[in-house]
Amino acid sequence: MTTDHYLSVEGPGAASGASPAALPPAGADGAALHARSALRAPRPDARGPLLARGALLAPLSGVTDLHMRRIARRLGATATVSEMVAAEDFARGTEEARLRAEGEGVLPHIVQLAGCDPRWMAEGARLAEANGADVIDVNMGCPAKAVTGGQAGSALMRDLDHAERLLAAVREAVSVPVTVKMRLGWDDATRNAPDLARRAERLGYAAVTVHGRTRQQFYTGRADWAAIRLVRDAVAIPLVANGDVAGLDDARACLQASGADAVMIGRAAVGRPWLVAAVAAGLAGESLAEPDAAAKAELAAEHYDGLIALYGARMGVRHARKHLAAYADHAGGLTPDERTRLLTTTDPAEAARLLRRAFEAPSEQPAAPPAARPEQQAA
Repeated sequence: MTTDHYLSVEGPGAASGASPAALPPAGADGAALHARSALRAPRPDARGPLLARGALLAPLSGVTDLHMRRIARRLGATATVSEMVAAEDFARGTEEARLRAEGEGVLPHIVQLAGCDPRWMAEGARLAEANGADVIDVNMGCPAKAVTGGQAGSALMRDLDHAERLLAAVREAVSVPVTVKMRLGWDDATRNAPDLARRAERLGYAAVTVHGRTRQQFYTGRADWAAIRLVRDAVAIPLVANGDVAGLDDARACLQASGADAVMIGRAAVGRPWLVAAVAAGLAGESLAEPDAAAKAELAAEHYDGLIALYGARMGVRHARKHLAAYADHAGGLTPDERTRLLTTTDPAEAARLLRRAFEAPSEQPAAPPAARPEQQAA
């Protein structure tokens, strides 16, 4: 088994006995950690794509930072995708965009770009490739008003001719594989994901991900996995299904209903970066035990420390709060007062102490409601 499973014939996940202490070295198991050769056209003797039944960590704007991706991938996630990066900001060299696109220690390194101008999308893609991206993913699914108001994200599904020009510009700009993430459509009257997927396939896109809601649904109701099957019927390239996958049973049901090759997990993995690996292993017919409380505490502390190192103490503490809330709520070991201190302290040492305590002494009290709503930030 290789260590690079994204859109490949190899099974997803890491071996169940693998230690989470360090990232796998380049070339582990005798394989090059690179995605370019893994993204290929379907076998001529089979309609199905080469993508194994895997589980990927979805791009969540402001959430799937470098360190969350490192942890999820190391534990056995099939692949991870960067948080959404504004292509123009990235091309212009803004620090925030650069940090969002960082991928050191994450292989394959997949950068998701958002924008509405083909020129800037192409420039952003070229820069991402030059900085080591193995795959460029184009965002045509984000429902946030701040994104769609600029005619980017899922707003592109209202004008498929323009969307195609943007897809073509990105494809022509880079030599690495390109993929696209979309929704079912802008609204129920225009569920045009199959048409957009066909256009991407004609342009040479390597895979497509579909979230099973329209833009106008945002995150209300349930994701319509069965509706994703229309995309499966439209294209032969690998298909990833996204939306409301919160565990192995959901993943199996999603794949059955959608006909997709893999699932993408977003909101359910916040505060539980080990979840994606467990689902990937289960889909591969393997068993991967959930980390014990001590291991979870170490992973949460690693994530927190990494954010402080990446952003600096002042910005890192603020950026980490959504993660601290999610870890604390899943662990359940803090009193309401301690949870409040965890989310408001500006002292990294106190935050680290409280974070570890959350996992050391699980509380009998019901978990507090989450402070953050990552579903409003999903890309």
